[in-house]
Amino acid sequence: MRRPSSMRGLENFGRTRLSPNFFVRDFMISEISAFHGIPNIPDNPDLAIERGRAFCETLLEPLHATFGQVTVRSGYRSAALNTFGNENNLNCARSDNPIECHIWDMPEHVVAGASIVIPWFADQYSQGRDWRDLAWWVHDHLPYSEMWFFPKLAAFNLVWRPVPRRTISSYVAPRGMLLRSGAEPAEDVDARAARYADFPHLQGITPL
Repeated sequence: MRRPSSMRGLENFGRTRLSPNFFVRDFMISEISAFHGIPNIPDNPDLAIERGRAFCETLLEPLHATFGQVTVRSGYRSAALNTFGNENNLNCARSDNPIECHIWDMPEHVVAGASIVIPWFADQYSQGRDWRDLAWWVHDHLPYSEMWFFPKLAAFNLVWRPVPRRTISSYVAPRGMLLRSGAEPAEDVDARAARYADFPHLQGITPL
């Protein structure tokens, strides 16, 4: 697929279905793009679609099936848009940073991720629930690569890679790295399960 070069082409690209409940357009919306007038269009649409599908099918669909709505807070970013965000202190990592997950279409950097909110959990988090309850549920149920949690709405970066790194970090207290790649969780499986005993059971992926 060629890089969209017209409004109609971009519109059709946005209609591309990545999984039963997610379309490309769900991940294209960007306040940085809208405010600063920088198009958020992939340089390599085929790579963006391929990796976006893996991300949605592997991680987002099970979350949607289990918890209901999954809100994308920040999804795909073109390399140009992400670089602008980084250079202007708009909460974007450097585009060449190995942990940058929003640029899905760099040939040498196989990754796809998004900042998401799960409203089912955000409501409980606003009442004081520990973000680690959700982190450990995801860890014990899904083949994620990285998670980064943020203070507002318990939003978190959720990342897919073909070979997961399995790390958990947070800007919410206790701040820092909860789980390093290759390490065993400090809490054993029973302690983790007790945290999310009231969570719904993991549901499967709905076929197209």
